[in-house]
Amino acid sequence: MRSFKPIIGLEIHVELATLSKMFCGCPADHFGKPPNTQTCPTCLGLPGALPVPNKKAIEWTILVGLALKGNINKKSKFDRKHYFYPDLPKGYQISQYDEPLCFGGYLQTSSGMVKITRVHIEEDTGKLQHKIIGGKKVSLIDFNRSGVPLVEIVTEPDIHSAQEAKEFAQKLQKIIRYLGVSDCDMEKGSMRLEANTSWGLNLGYKVEIKNINSFRFLGKAIEYDLKRQKKILETGKTPQQETRGWNEAKSETVTQRYKETADDYRYFPEPDIPPMIFSKSYISKIKSQIPMLPEDKMRLFIDKYGINTEYAGILVQDKSRADYFEKACVFAAKQSINPKDIANLMLNRGIDGKFSDPEKFISSLVSKNVKKYSGQSELLETIKEVIKKEKKAVADYKKGNDKVLGFLIGALQVRLKGRADPKVARNELIRLLK
Repeated sequence: MRSFKPIIGLEIHVELATLSKMFCGCPADHFGKPPNTQTCPTCLGLPGALPVPNKKAIEWTILVGLALKGNINKKSKFDRKHYFYPDLPKGYQISQYDEPLCFGGYLQTSSGMVKITRVHIEEDTGKLQHKIIGGKKVSLIDFNRSGVPLVEIVTEPDIHSAQEAKEFAQKLQKIIRYLGVSDCDMEKGSMRLEANTSWGLNLGYKVEIKNINSFRFLGKAIEYDLKRQKKILETGKTPQQETRGWNEAKSETVTQRYKETADDYRYFPEPDIPPMIFSKSYISKIKSQIPMLPEDKMRLFIDKYGINTEYAGILVQDKSRADYFEKACVFAAKQSINPKDIANLMLNRGIDGKFSDPEKFISSLVSKNVKKYSGQSELLETIKEVIKKEKKAVADYKKGNDKVLGFLIGALQVRLKGRADPKVARNELIRLLK
């Protein structure tokens, strides 16, 4: 075992936040809706219903691929992926096989580069609900999710620890949120994680751990299963190639089914959807929509605004908060307010939560910093009192000693308890002395 090291690849599924589903006009926002209320003959797989691809979902998938430094296939197509499971009404899934929308790309982690194999689009499945009705265990199916656009990002087996896998997935989530194509809410299932694990590519097996719904569970599942595989290998046996799931209650992975191969899925081109052809100009237009992504934004905050690495990292976690900080800095520059002070107030006191508008946030800081100066009549009267009392200083000034002005202004501020506008006070003092 000393010569082996963990080999991990990830498959990450992300539901796109389009208005309609992938191949029909049903609403794609399915979470929390009454079961089977957002369906039609197409997403129910009824005979004769034909799929019509969602253009926005295709463009957003290309956007994700480009943001990950990937290459876009000038020609791409849909394929049928066959397997039989209750949540798949047609008996096959419309997916992509040998000509995905995007291939290649990478994402940098603290442990090194993780290469990306492909980014493709497919339709989501229905959702099984296991309940007890009338004292019997039953499985119900909600097809509201069936047909929702689902982007799949597949990595090369370049990951070698559970921590690196978590870091990759977290960075990917931030990038997709910055693109605005999905909320990647793991509690709602709009981002789902799967890990392919083994102790060596030449050992002839891999174990897939499916449908993990948190970064913490991803790390725990990988660590547990690698230990399980290691024990089997140490006995001289090879772990079974299979699909397993994570059981949080038992803190262990459990067998779900034995792993299929590509041949088992009987892929063939989707006959009801023609191939897609993309021009360079079309791809360039989509590429121009990529905003500044988290790592670039973090460097900007450090270099332009002087924010330390820790604060910059926290600010870019949430795109809306990062945008708020930038807008606040624009207004702050006009008032000579330090961006570091803005970051400190946002992160340590949550001031941005009290002001929805960054301009109002800065205005509140300005109003707190501006002193309420004394009125003109009060100022003049007090200057006269100081001149009358400080006769020696006045005499020194008349002999040409300008340094005593500071002393006289200090005496004035003492009498007014700091409420004298320094510039106005100096001018009026000189005028009255003359």
